[in-house]
Amino acid sequence: MKAVLSSYYRVFRSYISQPATRRIESGPERSDFSKGRRRFRETSSHKTFLHRTCTLVVLLCFLHISVTVFYYVRSLDFKQTFVQNQQIQQDQRKLTAYVRGGEGDTKPSTTFPLSRHHNATEKSLESLEKCPDPSPVLVGPLRIEFSSPVSLENVRKENPELRMGGRYKPKDCIALQKVAIIIPFRNRDEHLKFWLYYLHPILQRQQLDYGVYVINQAGDETFNRAKLLNVGYAEALKEYDYECFVFSDVDLIPMDDRNTYKCFSQPRHLSVSMDKFGFRLPYNQYFGGVSSMSKEQFLKINGFPNNYWGWGGEDDDIYNRLSSKGMSISRPSAAVGKCRMIRHERDKQNEPNPQRFDRIAHTRDTMHKDGIHSLQYKVVNVERDQLFTKITVDVGKPPN
Repeated sequence: MKAVLSSYYRVFRSYISQPATRRIESGPERSDFSKGRRRFRETSSHKTFLHRTCTLVVLLCFLHISVTVFYYVRSLDFKQTFVQNQQIQQDQRKLTAYVRGGEGDTKPSTTFPLSRHHNATEKSLESLEKCPDPSPVLVGPLRIEFSSPVSLENVRKENPELRMGGRYKPKDCIALQKVAIIIPFRNRDEHLKFWLYYLHPILQRQQLDYGVYVINQAGDETFNRAKLLNVGYAEALKEYDYECFVFSDVDLIPMDDRNTYKCFSQPRHLSVSMDKFGFRLPYNQYFGGVSSMSKEQFLKINGFPNNYWGWGGEDDDIYNRLSSKGMSISRPSAAVGKCRMIRHERDKQNEPNPQRFDRIAHTRDTMHKDGIHSLQYKVVNVERDQLFTKITVDVGKPPN
């Protein structure tokens, strides 16, 4: 760059040192021819001066542009170097923090290779913090529609972080709870597609360590929702040390992801305001649709009853069990607890249970004999998909 500037300087000095016009000798007597020649020379001299001046201006402009470009490129190199240095310093600080550990305890010093992508190294140090509560990635109210069909293949593509069996845990923090989602099921494949489509993104934003278990009743005997929920509880614990259980009908979708599918200090009723009931609670003791209980709460009431065959009654039985053990129902607000139900006709072999009212009246007498401790069933098949674990079971048939 110095050589370029020197050459421009020499050209500039040469232009300055040359005379603008040549001296024209004059004598006491000048002929007309001499006068015309002088005027011609003066005119030519003026044109030459203008040409040189323009050329000089162009050279100066070019010089200015060259210098500007040169220093601009130098500044880019400097910025890039600065950013890289800052990144290296940040990486070094992070690695130093991981080596030191918590509460001022110092681990043996280790040298780590710095890399722009060192997430794997960070995770291997097992120093993740617990996920915040509430999750910072929640979006609030959701638009839930059932007009367009759902493809399970698309749901799989849209949830690449899921592990086989419908399992998920956050990568950047430790989930506050391990949650098993239990869905009683039979012949509701289209409803299940909508549930998986909406719930997997919601549960991931809630930063839960969760698994989805679809408990499918084999055969065509009368449907037993409560017994299937007991089966889901038992089977899920065979796979993982879950501490919270969410029991959800397959046709209910939450309309707000702030309605976290986890457990609380009291049993939780999650489907507070359903569109089916005009977004109102049908009665204060209602515990149907979607609910959650911790393992301790579930065992305290001996789980769900096994003798409710057909539609209705088991939810009120659960409420009586909880009440008898001194527990109360917690709920989110009506706005956060909104749910949409997928409209459908009542299933065959799921007619209203004519014995439900008599059984509800005797919950306190039967709950210690009928529940998770008296559960009997047979596993027919286990299917593990990326989106769920489907367990088909034979739960028997109602007594004559």
